[in-house]
Amino acid sequence: MSRIALIDAGGANLGSVRDALERLGVQVDVVRDGDGLRDADRVILPGVGAAEPGMRLLRERGFVEVLRASKQPLLGVCLGMQLLFDSSEEGDVECLGLIPGRIFKLQEAPGLRVPHMGWNTLQQVRDSALMAGIADASSVYFVHGYAAPVTADCVAGCEHGQPIAAIVQRGHVCGAQFHPERSGTAGSRLLANFLAWSP
Repeated sequence: MSRIALIDAGGANLGSVRDALERLGVQVDVVRDGDGLRDADRVILPGVGAAEPGMRLLRERGFVEVLRASKQPLLGVCLGMQLLFDSSEEGDVECLGLIPGRIFKLQEAPGLRVPHMGWNTLQQVRDSALMAGIADASSVYFVHGYAAPVTADCVAGCEHGQPIAAIVQRGHVCGAQFHPERSGTAGSRLLANFLAWSP
């Protein structure tokens, strides 16, 4: 039986992500230090908050080097996705460096609210097993003030004043900027796809 490790990185969405996985019939182990990841079959990094304290906590708990060396499928959610990248403008912090690119601050504009909060539609950019059964233009729920650029690693994006990455994947590492645990059928399907994914 697969062991799913859910990283406790201090994010307020830890419980809701765990609940969403349990609704899919999956038991998860909440892990609080890097040693807890070593025999996991899959790893999920949730997160809500800011990049600098998020990375500081991952370093303090011994997660950074383990995640950088790991080959298990890894899913980052919200801030957890942003921490997969090289760096973030938020606090000018070095992140995990598992996906190339720099997280940038969303810009306000007339009629455009920052943070980006609420439902938005996915636009598939390239084929991926992570999108199986998720229709193009499916609505998902976002809460974030920083975003990842649309690059070759982007699977699906959305528009919020400019194109931004909503789902990314590079090798065994993937992420969702939106909250799958709050995104109804599409969010549940993304989590189920990750649990079945063989990168």
